[in-house]
Amino acid sequence: MTDVAERFTTDGYCFPLEVLAPDAALALGDELLRIHADERVSTLGNKGQFNYTHVVSRAAADLIRHPTLLDAAESILGPDLLVWGSTLFTKAPHSESYVSWHQDLQYWGLDSDAEVAAWIALGPVTEASGCMRFVPGSHLGDPVAHIDTFDADNALTRGQEADVVIDPDDTVLVELEPGQASLHHGRLLHASGPNRTDGWRLGLTVNYIAPHMRQAVAATDFAVLVRGEDRFGHFEHVPAPEADLSDESLAWHRRILKAQNDAMYEGVEDAEGKVV
Repeated sequence: MTDVAERFTTDGYCFPLEVLAPDAALALGDELLRIHADERVSTLGNKGQFNYTHVVSRAAADLIRHPTLLDAAESILGPDLLVWGSTLFTKAPHSESYVSWHQDLQYWGLDSDAEVAAWIALGPVTEASGCMRFVPGSHLGDPVAHIDTFDADNALTRGQEADVVIDPDDTVLVELEPGQASLHHGRLLHASGPNRTDGWRLGLTVNYIAPHMRQAVAATDFAVLVRGEDRFGHFEHVPAPEADLSDESLAWHRRILKAQNDAMYEGVEDAEGKVV
């Protein structure tokens, strides 16, 4: 995994990683869509996202511990790994949903950048279906100012958008086959377009962090220990679900979503000037 760490350090990303067999990835995508369709899941995220999927899905809880993902994250962050979050990103066929240019760590309230996002394709991910685009090396500069647009089609919580002009010729398309994954840095500028195809565009993002990270905005925060030790105790540890959407896992999910929304929406005014 030395080459993964070197590419990640230089470019801010690395892909593709072979994680799941294509059939297994497609089956997992179908399973998570089924869970996402449960009426209880409508309250489990922001703007239709399925946030913290690993907290309520047994299959997602297994995937965040996949050895290939852990080995890649360890090569970048070291032997001790927490999972801070996960999100099932869905774009329905012919959906106008998009993700504007942004940097993840601008909004999470975490105190440093010892984080790796793994994005696992659960179906074919192409330019036509709205794959991600990266700006190579953009994680190396100072954080970019963002503005909140609250655009209804923007899948991000606040419609946040980096206040910068980006030339498409300076970007990299992140096309993936089912079961492949990409890694990106929390300060890498990235975006994705709408889905113009007849199929779903599905991907599960997993956010790995080093245990020395801490929440600097919200009163408390949560994580899952997936490798090594947590010698710092900055996060409350979350158990794996015993069953999909169990009462206990849903209770954990409500606590996590509230706490992390306190960080993401801290001091934010909506499009009408009201504090969220």
